[in-house]
Amino acid sequence: MSESTDAILEKSPKIDLSDPKLYINRELSMLEFQRRVLEEARDESNPLLERVKFLAILGSNLDEFFMVRVAGLNKQVDAGVLDLPADGMTPAEQLAAIRKLALQLMTQARECLRDEIMPGLNKAGIHVLDYVELKDNQCESMKSYFEEVVFPVLTPLAFDPGHPFPHISNLSLNLAVMIRDQEGKDRFARIKVPSTLPRLVPIKRSSGSVRKDGTVPYHHYFVWLEQVIAANIDMLFPGMRVIEIWPGGGWYTELLAPRMRGNGSFVAAFWDDTVTGQPEYRYRL
Repeated sequence: MSESTDAILEKSPKIDLSDPKLYINRELSMLEFQRRVLEEARDESNPLLERVKFLAILGSNLDEFFMVRVAGLNKQVDAGVLDLPADGMTPAEQLAAIRKLALQLMTQARECLRDEIMPGLNKAGIHVLDYVELKDNQCESMKSYFEEVVFPVLTPLAFDPGHPFPHISNLSLNLAVMIRDQEGKDRFARIKVPSTLPRLVPIKRSSGSVRKDGTVPYHHYFVWLEQVIAANIDMLFPGMRVIEIWPGGGWYTELLAPRMRGNGSFVAAFWDDTVTGQPEYRYRL
């Protein structure tokens, strides 16, 4: 006759459900899920453009994670929150662990893009070039594109003691520019890369060698929009010398009401590009 459930439970070792070792930290678990997204991007059995999409999803997910989850932990540190989650990690410990894991993910994502995705795209006839790789006739073509399409929608904003720091939209891509005026004074300006235009600007399409089946593959060439702007930026500052240009993106980590409660569980967390606060700059994939 089999033992009763109560008898089995009495013989089982007692488990202390308050033991932090029994629990996985929620934030680190969310980052581990992002690793699975990265694995899909590295999976050679997936179609190449699907792998590109998975890298884009990873970048978007990490943006959201830092805007919401990491922002909440930073607020807990500032507020001196003492209530710990079931895993027993303090907000500062969680931030340190997140930094380590997130850096690993971003490094691996860059390596995937550089060593796997881009060579695969090149082999398939899709070439994303740096502006310095363009030939003279291609540069002239991009200059015409800048003058006709890009220049009319750009609005450079200067910031100095007489001008406040310009508002930077959430998740926008910008160029920070240091210029020198005719009096030899250095000034800073910010140019928002317009999101209404394609980030990748097509240069040309050319035919490749004839395949064995008699078809002719086409090669498509692109250059980054921000590089087109940077290469022609002197047109935006006539009479001034452009000293340096820094590309970068920013996001806000200011959470809007309703706020978090307790040990960091959110009633709701959302964001908007109308919040006021200091953006954190970082390069994007």
